[in-house]
Amino acid sequence: MAKSGARKKLPKEVAVINADNCTGCESCLEVCPVDCIVKVPGETIGVLQSWCEIDVERCVGCEVCVHIPGKKTDPYELTVCPWDASEMVPTVLVGETVAAKGGPPGYLHDNWERVVEPAIRMAQMAAEQAKA
Repeated sequence: MAKSGARKKLPKEVAVINADNCTGCESCLEVCPVDCIVKVPGETIGVLQSWCEIDVERCVGCEVCVHIPGKKTDPYELTVCPWDASEMVPTVLVGETVAAKGGPPGYLHDNWERVVEPAIRMAQMAAEQAKA
C-alpha cells in the first residue's frame, strides 16, 4: 500500500484507528490530505459492516483525521471522528498500537503482514532514528 522508495523523514506521531470504535462513517477518509485511509469492507464488528483503516506507512502525521488543527489560543477543538476512533500515537509505539487496535476476531491475524508488520517496521525505524 505504501509508496515505493525510502521515506526521507518519519513523523513524530501517526494516526491509528481503533476498529472497535469505528462506525465506518468515512469522516476521517474525507479529510485526509494524503489518502492513506481506506474503508475495510465486508467484515462485521457487532452490527457494523465496515470500518476505516490507516496505512501508517503513508501517514504524514498531520492530525487532520483526529482533529482540525486550530490556533494555540483557541480553547475549542474541532474533532473529526464523532466516536473518538482515531488517535495520534508516537511513531515508536505504532507497532504495538496497531497490533492492539481491534476488529473482528481473526482480522489482525489474517492480515498481519499487510497491517501490523509495516507498523512494526516503522516503529523500529523511529527508534533507530531517536538513538542517532
